[in-house]
Amino acid sequence: MSDILIAGGGIGGLVAALALLQRGASVRVFEQTEHLREIGAGVQISPNGSRILDALGLLDEARSIGVQPTGKEIRLWNSGERWPLFDLGASAESEYGFPYLMLHRADLHSLLAHAVMRIAPEAMSLGSKVIAVEQDTRHVTVSLSNGTRRSGDILVGADGVHSIVRDVVGGPAQASFTGCMAWRGVVSTDRLPSRFRRAVGTNWVGPGRHVVTYPLRRGELVNFVGVVERNDWTVESWTERGSREECAQDFLGWHPDIQVLIGAIEEHYKWALLSRPPMQRWSCGRVTLLGDACHPMLPFMAQGAVMAMEDGFILARAIATHRESPADALTVYERARVARANRCVMAAERNRQVFHNDRLANSDAAARYVSAQWSEDVVRNRYDWLFAYDAVNCPLDVREHVEWQY
Repeated sequence: MSDILIAGGGIGGLVAALALLQRGASVRVFEQTEHLREIGAGVQISPNGSRILDALGLLDEARSIGVQPTGKEIRLWNSGERWPLFDLGASAESEYGFPYLMLHRADLHSLLAHAVMRIAPEAMSLGSKVIAVEQDTRHVTVSLSNGTRRSGDILVGADGVHSIVRDVVGGPAQASFTGCMAWRGVVSTDRLPSRFRRAVGTNWVGPGRHVVTYPLRRGELVNFVGVVERNDWTVESWTERGSREECAQDFLGWHPDIQVLIGAIEEHYKWALLSRPPMQRWSCGRVTLLGDACHPMLPFMAQGAVMAMEDGFILARAIATHRESPADALTVYERARVARANRCVMAAERNRQVFHNDRLANSDAAARYVSAQWSEDVVRNRYDWLFAYDAVNCPLDVREHVEWQY
């Protein structure tokens, strides 16, 4: 058994494809776009993700196109007061063995796609959206938007939050609006004062909203994501544009550095943050899911892309270990992944309350709150279980006992 079909050519799907190809499988990735590109802006790859890039032979190149930050900090929304969050430079790499990287999503996507095509140029089928799925005891067959059909041994639904493949496994996932929407954009550092050129990631926290900024592309760009509690925008899309004026209004009264960033961004995008309940079952027959197709999460843990990478790598390991039995491979994959991914989903939900707390409105109360919520012990408890995870070497045939409910 070695013919694997992957619906979706995003980061998780490409990690799965590359890891499978490196293990001798035949892989075909069906991507709906006509041109190979990844939308979006910045993506943070913590050590649990860069460990996977290293195993795929891509870590050195990822370092060269991204930023390895020296640290991360918390800043208060109005005063700009700073608190160090953790050291992301040499200390993080020394502790976990692999670096924390900040990359443009398009750069990471291109790196993975070219690695796939170096091994198998025919592996990528563009303009080929999976629109229907059939399976029997021997094969799974997909119908594509270009009118063709293709059969294989296993189908992997890596087709994102609006997954078609998910319907085969558990039916459509009903989404509920979280009450939050997000702004995103990137700006060239050439358009910004020199103080914005630090190799540091920053979480600006405030009542009812927060902003995350960090450098990209060797420090040539600054990434901006601002999350706001408001109920008048419910479009779940990364390509909807907003205006500079509307974004500035959402952060009225915030520190001048935030206003400078908003004013310098040429194209502002906005999307609604919707939530879907965690799935306990990711597979049905010869069909399985990974990434946002089965565990979409709010962007409050900076782990969405990395969880998809872990899924893809563990799936490839499980399939390679159980080549003759798709059922065993997918059972092993689920046992290794469901509890961990769902724990991360719930941790991201919890972090919304931490980042947007009303106690941040008052300077004195805010200082006490930040000192308590981002103390070294609390931060380690919040992130160590994520960063220390080893998708490359962890045992697969033992169920991971993790209490993920909050």
